[in-house]
Amino acid sequence: MTASIHALKQTAERVGDDMIINMGPSHPATHGTVKFVLTLDGETIRDMDITIGYLHRGFEKMAEAGTWQQVLPYTDRLNYVSPLINNVGYVGAVEKLWGIEITPRCKYIRTLACEISRITDHLTSLGAGALELGGFAPFLFGVQAREVLYPIVEELTGARLTTSYTRIGGLRHDLPEGFGELVESGLCKVEDLCTKVDQLLTRNRIFYDRMIGTGVLSQKDAISSGCTGIMLRCTGVDWDLRKHQPYLAYDELDFDVIVGQAGDNYDRYLCRMEEVRQSIKMIRQLLKQMPGGPVNVKDWNVVLPPKHDVYNSIEGMIAHFKLVTDGHQVPAGEAYYPIEGGNGEVGFYIVSQGNGRPYRIHVRPPCFYAMGILKKLCVNHMLADIIPTFDTLNMIGGEVDR
Repeated sequence: MTASIHALKQTAERVGDDMIINMGPSHPATHGTVKFVLTLDGETIRDMDITIGYLHRGFEKMAEAGTWQQVLPYTDRLNYVSPLINNVGYVGAVEKLWGIEITPRCKYIRTLACEISRITDHLTSLGAGALELGGFAPFLFGVQAREVLYPIVEELTGARLTTSYTRIGGLRHDLPEGFGELVESGLCKVEDLCTKVDQLLTRNRIFYDRMIGTGVLSQKDAISSGCTGIMLRCTGVDWDLRKHQPYLAYDELDFDVIVGQAGDNYDRYLCRMEEVRQSIKMIRQLLKQMPGGPVNVKDWNVVLPPKHDVYNSIEGMIAHFKLVTDGHQVPAGEAYYPIEGGNGEVGFYIVSQGNGRPYRIHVRPPCFYAMGILKKLCVNHMLADIIPTFDTLNMIGGEVDR
């Protein structure tokens, strides 16, 4: 302890009048895990050392200990604000390696789940960002809108947060009866609440002054640092995997890719607000165009047989027993499957040795790359600018799991 104090004193002497302070992890704006070691000249940040914290469970290593299907609940915990997107990304990688073509209805339902989850992700970011700048009412409206969607997610999956809804080759079950009407009713409420958030924030003088011209990210820096999603699009780069490398049912939907110009905190806020509207537009198209048919492939080597067959036929019982105990026999090889998450490209890279357990799994978490550019956005700017800049990154602790 004495040595540490001595080292700090030596540092303080070396930098003259600069002051070294810790911001976080107990600071309310750092999510309880992140710590910034700041060197300050008055209120100007001269240096910034970022520690992403210890909200890490070793997802990639744990995935080697279970079957391919048992990995799925771990993906919920990567980004617990939009877990359905992670579910879809992981099973998509397994299906790509296996060469499985899912049914048209399954594609639509997965796309629907992803867009509902994307809205909950953006609403969390918008509401929390407003709160940490003093806007309590916008936070309440944002959380209220999210609470409209969580019961819908629960109706679909059986859980509000950690859903584990997808299955290799399909889904746990089809849409419940009357789900379309439930979603439409919820979307109308979400639109109304988002309008209130927009009216409170977008032209608010205090909010505008805190956001405009702060946390400016250039196109060059965004590309070189590997930023994707809103962090990339806010700089004016027109790149969205849903549009430019379409998967699931996105190539059958009419929607716009939202891009900014300045690459600052205000642009990131505007992009998120508009992406919520685009997701609502897509959800309505999906419900209108939803095809019929099964949601699971007809292969008992991939999906569990129906309970009727398990209980009444020897073939069904054996297929169920083998799939549960031995796991999916994914062919040997490797595959990478990227999707557009709430914060950018979520990619799953998997390696199989041809048996029922993954040999290796690696996830590309978009938050991790956004955190890598945070120092450059904050140094030589004001201490108070850390709050909106860090908020518009939308760092999710589980997503930077390393």
